[in-house]
Amino acid sequence: MSEPAGIGDVSGGSVVDLIGNTPLLRLEKIADNIPPGVEIYAKAEWMNPGGSVKDRAARKMVSEAVKNGELKGGRAVMDSSSGNTAIAYAMIGAALGFRVTIVAPENINAERKKTIEAFGAEIIYSDPIEGSDGAILLARKLKADSPGKYFMPDQYNNPLNLLAHYETTGPEIWEQTGGRVTHFIAGVGTSGTIMGVSRRLKELNSRIQTFAVEPAEAIHGLEGLKHMETSIVPGIYDPRGFDETLFVSTEDAYAMMESMVRREGIFGGHSGGAAVCAAVRKAQSLESGVIVTVLPDSGLRYLSEKLWW
Repeated sequence: MSEPAGIGDVSGGSVVDLIGNTPLLRLEKIADNIPPGVEIYAKAEWMNPGGSVKDRAARKMVSEAVKNGELKGGRAVMDSSSGNTAIAYAMIGAALGFRVTIVAPENINAERKKTIEAFGAEIIYSDPIEGSDGAILLARKLKADSPGKYFMPDQYNNPLNLLAHYETTGPEIWEQTGGRVTHFIAGVGTSGTIMGVSRRLKELNSRIQTFAVEPAEAIHGLEGLKHMETSIVPGIYDPRGFDETLFVSTEDAYAMMESMVRREGIFGGHSGGAAVCAAVRKAQSLESGVIVTVLPDSGLRYLSEKLWW
């Protein structure tokens, strides 16, 4: 298999080259009860071409695999994902010409299944009761059982995941706020976003405080987020890399999703609702500051779940 064109070459004009440089939106109406000296902004990651923040890490992991030869010989990219990273892999595979196999819990929603398949990727389903952890274990088994067949980026343990955010998301936030950012808040799934952005921002200004957001419950409805105490902990996750973990309930995150779409016209997904909820709470405890959080995807990926009916 020849090296796909476009990777690492921004002059190629591929859709992959559109990843990153997403807008930073000020949230005002949902934050109308915070002190006047506090500002809240959200990174609109659904505006990446694959529709989520996961485009960044997927591009970084795949581009490095191309450079070091791990994707030669007809190997397929194979990894576990509950949806957003799967779509990112599938989109990049379609754009650059390699096969993609996704391992996902059987109960991922219809929007994600159809989008992954539309890009031509194969889906292998894991036990829905075992959630994302079950998909991780099945992906590891497939790789072990078929040596040489797959390149597995292993998003939960690949340091390139957090490096993608260290190199792109963090600097973008710094530049878009003119260096005024004082607090950064992000949900934790693989933990790539919080680990990479936190490291970069703290290098730029050690006084910046960074916070991870987890579901308050072990059994929750916040797609893409992990309750670390009861989950397989990603290898790239290190709580020493940020200041504190904030916990948000499923109900509060869903309420914030509805508030954002009705009051701000921003249709964010589950994890974005949780992150903004945490940001508003943090803002209420401050006298001044510039808080930045991340909206990883769009609520359009959750319409079949009847959240809006």
